[in-house]
Amino acid sequence: MEKSVKPYSKDEAGKKAQVSKMFDSIAPYYDFLNHFLSLGIDISWRKKAIDELKGVKHQQILDVATGTADLPIMMMKRIQPEKIIGLDISKEMLQVGHKKVGKNGMEKAIELMHGDSENLPFEDNSFDAVTVAFGVRNFENLEKGLNEMKRVLKPGGKMVILEFSKPTVFPFKQGFNFYFKYILPVIGRITSKDPKAYDYLYRSVQAFPDGEKLVNILQKTGFNHNKCKALTLGICSIYTSQK
Repeated sequence: MEKSVKPYSKDEAGKKAQVSKMFDSIAPYYDFLNHFLSLGIDISWRKKAIDELKGVKHQQILDVATGTADLPIMMMKRIQPEKIIGLDISKEMLQVGHKKVGKNGMEKAIELMHGDSENLPFEDNSFDAVTVAFGVRNFENLEKGLNEMKRVLKPGGKMVILEFSKPTVFPFKQGFNFYFKYILPVIGRITSKDPKAYDYLYRSVQAFPDGEKLVNILQKTGFNHNKCKALTLGICSIYTSQK
C-alpha cells in the first residue's frame, strides 16, 4: 500500500500516528456511522467473517485493530471461544470497546489492549486464530503487519481478514464510487466532526491492494491456503489464510 495515503496529508507525523489520531477523534461516532453509512450491511459482513472460524479450533483468538470491539463481542456470541484478546492503536476506540464489553458481561472472556498491530506484544505461536476487520488497510507497513500476525499464530492456525475492496461490476462500480467519494465523506464530516476521516476512507480503499493482489502478498508472506471471497458485489472481501 502506498505510504503516502494518510488521513492528514499536511501533517508531518507518520501514518501510524495519524491513524491513531483519526480514530481517537471519531471514536464516539464510529459505531453509528459504520452501521448507518453501510445501511447495516457491515453486520452481516462480520458474521460471515466469523463463520469462517466455525469448525476450526479457536480457543485463543487475537483480534487485531479491534476498534470498539464489535468483532470480539459478535464472535463470543456466535462461536463462543475460550478467550479473545482485542488490540488497537487508538485508546479512545478501546474506551468505547471496554464499555460495550462490560455491558455484555464479557469482561472475563474478552481482554482489550492498547498496542501496535505491526509490533504485537505476544510470543510466537500464541493463538489458534487471528482476525482483523477493516484494519489492514490502515497498516503503515502491510507486509510487516501480516508477518506479525503469522508469527503469533500457532502452526495450522487460521487468519481471517475482512476488508473493503473495489467493486468492478458496471454500473454498480460507478454508483458506489460516487457514494464513497462524495456522499459518504459529507455525512461523515457533519456527523463525526472530523473532515478528513471519511475522505481518507475512500483514498485508502482505492490504494489498497485488494483481491488477488492481497492473495499474492499473503502467499509471499508465507501463508498457505489463501483465498478471497467477495461480498456484496465486491464492496467488501473476506480473505482466509493458514499458517
